[in-house]
Amino acid sequence: MSTKPNILWISLEDTSPRFGCYGDSLARTPNIDRLAQQGRLYRNAFATAGVCSPSRSAVITGMYPTSIGTHHMRTEHVNPNTPELPTPYLAVPPAYVKTFTEYLRADGYYCTNNWKTDYNFESPLTAWDENGKQAHWRHRAPGQPFFAVFNHILTHESSMWGDLFRKMLHPEQGTERPLITDPDQVKVPPYLPDTPKSRESLARYYDLIEEADHYVGELLKQLEEDGLAENTIVFLWSDHGEGLPRAKRWPYDAGIRVPLIVRWPGVLAPGEVSEQLVSLLDLGPTVLSAAGVTRPYHLAGRPFAGAEAETREFIFATRDRYDESYDMVRAVRDQRFKYIRNYHPEMPYLPWIRFSHQHQMFQELWRLQLAGELEEKQQLLMQTKRPAEELYDCEEDPYETRNLAGDPAYRTTLERMRTELDAWRAKYDVWGDVPESQMVTQMWPGGQQPQTAAPLFIPINSGLPGLIPAKEGSYAEPTAVLLHCATQGASIAYTTDEGEEPRWKLYTGPIVLPEGSLVLRAKAVRIGYKDSDEVNASFAVEYTHEGVDLS
Repeated sequence: MSTKPNILWISLEDTSPRFGCYGDSLARTPNIDRLAQQGRLYRNAFATAGVCSPSRSAVITGMYPTSIGTHHMRTEHVNPNTPELPTPYLAVPPAYVKTFTEYLRADGYYCTNNWKTDYNFESPLTAWDENGKQAHWRHRAPGQPFFAVFNHILTHESSMWGDLFRKMLHPEQGTERPLITDPDQVKVPPYLPDTPKSRESLARYYDLIEEADHYVGELLKQLEEDGLAENTIVFLWSDHGEGLPRAKRWPYDAGIRVPLIVRWPGVLAPGEVSEQLVSLLDLGPTVLSAAGVTRPYHLAGRPFAGAEAETREFIFATRDRYDESYDMVRAVRDQRFKYIRNYHPEMPYLPWIRFSHQHQMFQELWRLQLAGELEEKQQLLMQTKRPAEELYDCEEDPYETRNLAGDPAYRTTLERMRTELDAWRAKYDVWGDVPESQMVTQMWPGGQQPQTAAPLFIPINSGLPGLIPAKEGSYAEPTAVLLHCATQGASIAYTTDEGEEPRWKLYTGPIVLPEGSLVLRAKAVRIGYKDSDEVNASFAVEYTHEGVDLS
């Protein structure tokens, strides 16, 4: 493999490791299983939150959501029944925070995303060369290394009760799809009601995972067709765990444990299985390391594979406002134990989150609860109060149903995990104790989204030392143009294309003007801010100098 490998990310939605390669005999995942045979399978990979937006914000920035203000779900949420919420808004991270793809683009990578973002802030114009349903590595310049992300959406929890995303993405498929998985064969977690409706939901989930496997197979086939398989690192992962009650939106393993498979020809031996702890926070830093791109010091994630791989002792996860309902839960996990701290022990486990109540399993929970028919473990999520602390032995109790926090035999473990969580909070839980409305006021002063300042064009040559911006000029000698923005932390995109859908380049240094006339177009962007207005400048260079390289 060359020093500039290609990198392919295949992201699944709401997916726990219910694959054959993870030991699930009911799964039909031949393509994913084959990928695992060709690479390394990670058994202990975890999201930073059990829900999309906070988790994806961590992935794209390499930062904990609580440290950059992206920990609520969602910031663009608007519910007419709860107008008091400080939404809609876009989170504004510290000025130095970028999507890690900007570092790749600055190093010459062609970066594409197809097509979901969902970061609690709009995907910056400077994040991707292509971002949309047609984005593909095949559109890059010949020989250019690529970082390509493909997001499979159909495993989203909503697909267990409806066809929201299928209608959006594949209207030609229709919505009447018979079950393939036998509901009698599925294993319902002990904390959920084992009823025909529950089994049907879980059976449909297995069918959706099989569809995801076909998607994975098609992408891997395209790599082979293009002759790129041997020089491409493939990552397969999910943004968080499965879309079931007490899983999605919760820091239990069912909600944050994710599949992670990496095929890295020449670096990772085929068929390896790793027990090391990995946070999805580590995905971006691992890519930067593999690509030989400098990793900024502020990134909280760390490489988990390759020459710069580091090991983790702990992973951390959070729960805050999700849709209509506020909460605050913090969790830390090591190889064996999970510690959960509930900051609202007076609250029931099930606050009102309208979207989740469409799930058949939620409806079954409430039906049986009201009928007085729920068994002991099935009542865990229906409790009207919570313990202040929860401690689980994830090896002996993988479903996390026996709370050991009050057991004197585990006092030393409890205190150790408390200490680790306190240390993490002191460093990374910047916004956790701040009311969301107060945070938004600081991010959006006066309730108005800040706007990035428009870029300036500064021409430089022997007669122009770079003192005065200009929007036009004619020169008879080699000339460069600097772009500048007054907004702290802003990135600049520029293009010489015409039309309404130009290809924007990331500005990384002075632009040497070619001979002839051109119009430079530029925008400045900062995460959470409005993009600047587009500004244009017209320049002309006419001269003849032998030996001048204008490339």
